[in-house]
Amino acid sequence: MSTGVSTNDIKSNLNGSIVVSVLLILLGIAAIAFPYFSTLAAETWIAWIILFSGISKLVYTFQTRQEGGFIWQLLLSLLYIGTAVLLLVYPLQGVLTLTLALGAFLLTEGVFEIVFAFQRRAQSNWVWSLANGLTTIVLGGLIFFEWPLNGPFAIGLLVGISIIFTGTSRILLAIAARSSLNASQPG
Repeated sequence: MSTGVSTNDIKSNLNGSIVVSVLLILLGIAAIAFPYFSTLAAETWIAWIILFSGISKLVYTFQTRQEGGFIWQLLLSLLYIGTAVLLLVYPLQGVLTLTLALGAFLLTEGVFEIVFAFQRRAQSNWVWSLANGLTTIVLGGLIFFEWPLNGPFAIGLLVGISIIFTGTSRILLAIAARSSLNASQPG
């Protein structure tokens, strides 16, 4: 009786990771495409994107829990979900509050992604997670350095870029894992 995870289970998890990654990229493109919604609409819209991304990340976290970095990925998922809930509960606090909240969110996400990347150093293409974390920190910093002059356009643009990088890094990690799996299987 085998207690290990089957190759088919691993391939299924990798396919699920790729689907979630593509969804993250599409959500990032959507965030960039509509940067000038009214303040309230932008706050609510971005909160729902972050909430869906957080749920997607949570699903991804549990699908790949055996790969390491589970706690950091779980914390990152909860950060997404918690930030979204705050934005949905207090939508009229204004774009300045949203800008600061998203700046803090991106800076924190960047730190979590960097820690997560270093925990996965043994995997090929781990550097994509590191690049994602560094890019996200830069985007969070841009928000703080330009606050309060950056209007609602910056929020959609920067969050969209961050989500695209997250989705891209996840796709590259899944492809690398699939390649390793295929290379380890006998001809």
